[in-house]
Amino acid sequence: MKQSEKPKKAMILAAGRGERMRPLTDRTPKPLLEVAGKPLIHYHIEALLEAGIRELVINHAHLGDQIEDCLGDGSRFGVAIEYSEEPAGALETGGGIFNALPLLGEDPFLVVNGDVWSDYDFKRARCPEGRLAHLVLIDNPPHHPEGDFALDGEDVSESANIRLTFSGIGVYRRGLFDGCSAGKFSLAPLLREAMAAGKVSGEYFQGAWVDVGTPERLDEVDRLLWS
Repeated sequence: MKQSEKPKKAMILAAGRGERMRPLTDRTPKPLLEVAGKPLIHYHIEALLEAGIRELVINHAHLGDQIEDCLGDGSRFGVAIEYSEEPAGALETGGGIFNALPLLGEDPFLVVNGDVWSDYDFKRARCPEGRLAHLVLIDNPPHHPEGDFALDGEDVSESANIRLTFSGIGVYRRGLFDGCSAGKFSLAPLLREAMAAGKVSGEYFQGAWVDVGTPERLDEVDRLLWS
């Protein structure tokens, strides 16, 4: 495989408890909350299929059986879904991806947070040769005005210059997780270490994006899709 080819597998992160969504998430996992008449996670699956990515991994913890019951093996969507089960409390983003590595293969893979909605075209997703990660960055939303990282051309860094927000959409290589051990850990320190080595690229996305983290933002996406 050429290093610039698009990912053949994708992971949807769906293990979070959704504390800010309570009481909605007391009985329903956040990715199954509905917007415009269907579960939020369905939009990711459909967009990934449209991009030609048919092999999916979904992690889960809180009410994970509901996610498996809803999605099954993915055949009714035209995809193949494998599940990465996590213990109560989940493993955070880094630990969750590391736990799923045996299902994700040897090539670069796409990861998307299950609790965001966006019209980002997954066909654009790449991890350039020589990089360990490629991040999709957006303008800072009102609830995160300080941003996360700086983008200089294609290079992502922690520069104090104008910062953008990480969208929760990225492409990663297994090498990003070299030296990691099983357990609960964040992705951010791994990305910062790779940034310091010049191993993280990025792109600036100006399309629609919503962090569906509260009932109010769930309603925002619902209105957007019905309009």
